[in-house]
Amino acid sequence: MEMKLPAFNAKGELEIIPSVTSAKEDFDFFIGQWKLKNRKLKTRLDDCKEWIEFEATQENYKALTGLANIDHFYANFNDKPFEGMTIRLFDPATRLWSIYWADSNVGRLDTPVVGSFENKIGHFFTKDIFEGRAILMVFRWDVTDADNPVWSQAFSTDWGKTWEWNWYMYMSRMN
Repeated sequence: MEMKLPAFNAKGELEIIPSVTSAKEDFDFFIGQWKLKNRKLKTRLDDCKEWIEFEATQENYKALTGLANIDHFYANFNDKPFEGMTIRLFDPATRLWSIYWADSNVGRLDTPVVGSFENKIGHFFTKDIFEGRAILMVFRWDVTDADNPVWSQAFSTDWGKTWEWNWYMYMSRMN
């Protein structure tokens, strides 16, 4: 998967520049109800080759007069109910999206991934810690088929030289 990596400043912080087309309407395709097929690595960053597959549903709606959207994710995972929530915020001053995730396992908002769309592909990055290891994380949205978008997530322990793609969601519109 080809992606434009963000730059790092002298302090090692991410410098994410929006695409020229970045707009508050970028996630309008996602408003509504969805059926999701998830494919997730059983474990991450340990050369795992075993994938777990499960279905989920998701509902997304606009908020804050279009500067935000919120979705609710529902699944059964390991025979237990699992719920997630995403809050996406568009900053008109920077023209960047910040995407926050929370779920029923942890009960807190994760560090946001930040980015924008270009040619119907969105890349959103953050620096984070996963199981004690510093990582660069990316969410990738492919909306070349807006009725069947694909979301994916990858981690890098070498600041973007190599990536482990560890979760894919294949979505189908329900309404």
